[in-house]
Amino acid sequence: MAPTMCTPSEPWRLATLLLALATLGLGGCTEDAGEALLRDYQQALAERLEQPPPEPAAPDNIGAFPELRERRVAIPEVREGLLDVYALRECHITTLVAERNSALGRVAPASQRWRYELTLLERLESCLAGEAADRLAAPDLARLERLAATKREQLPAATWNGLFASEEWADNFSRVSSPLPPDALAPPPAQREALAYLRRLSLAPFDPEVSRPDPEALEGHLQALRERPYTAELLRTLMLAERRLEEATALLERRLAEEASCPAGGFPAPLKQAAAGPALADWLVRLEGAAETWLADLGPLFATLEAPPPAVAAYHREWLSREHAEAPLSAFRRALATHRERRRALAERC
Repeated sequence: MAPTMCTPSEPWRLATLLLALATLGLGGCTEDAGEALLRDYQQALAERLEQPPPEPAAPDNIGAFPELRERRVAIPEVREGLLDVYALRECHITTLVAERNSALGRVAPASQRWRYELTLLERLESCLAGEAADRLAAPDLARLERLAATKREQLPAATWNGLFASEEWADNFSRVSSPLPPDALAPPPAQREALAYLRRLSLAPFDPEVSRPDPEALEGHLQALRERPYTAELLRTLMLAERRLEEATALLERRLAEEASCPAGGFPAPLKQAAAGPALADWLVRLEGAAETWLADLGPLFATLEAPPPAVAAYHREWLSREHAEAPLSAFRRALATHRERRRALAERC
């Protein structure tokens, strides 16, 4: 089948097609609003420098989030006989363990398994500290102490798997995404709240100064992260801005390479004073602020384990780091700084 073109021969057919697409929300020939800001600036800059506008190149795709097998860490299975678990019935863990070992429990989502580990450890340690422990036979008390110690030791890994093995978390990094609209650069409040909740839930068992949030709210916060792939959208926007700024910088460098060549009427250094510059300058500031805020919120969750899986550590360094030179935020900042410097150089010469 021949591809659909945006330039049919009869004008009335084009009008009909565009109206249908707009009605259905399928306007594939329309330009993203953030892209439009960048392209308008490129066009105005090219005209000011008396050069042809750049041919915009498509930014690279963002990196793929590691596969589930690369994100999950292995946790040794703890095996106890039914009679051994029943001997600890005053600790109120028999029903909990039975549910976890049922057919449904074995295929439960990662978030439910995380809640199970939190609840189990809480009941084991509460039992150890209560009167029920005094009534246990010596072998059963030793078993309770061993179980509590093992589960506490395993909790960081269980916490990691509860988050990083969840589909909701992975969906926030989906490559099936688009750049952010200019009026929606800021991190969604519900998603920032979700990250704060997840951070408290992961810290509370190990830090007495952190109040434990309600574990029952876990699925709701994960769902908030799934509703929109904000992380992926942010990365795409940073990469789009970097590419368009580099293209605009190339225009400046070509003019600078022409000795003693200046645009008529001089050239302003500040981006805000350029044609089409004020809106873009504001957009760039807001984009950088949104990226700094969001990546700072994400960082602690990627540090839940002292030694995270190599694929996840590499993804964080290459895509989510605020310091790594080749990560999108650093590359964007470098492209913006270079562009500003080239504007200053031309302004000083002219």
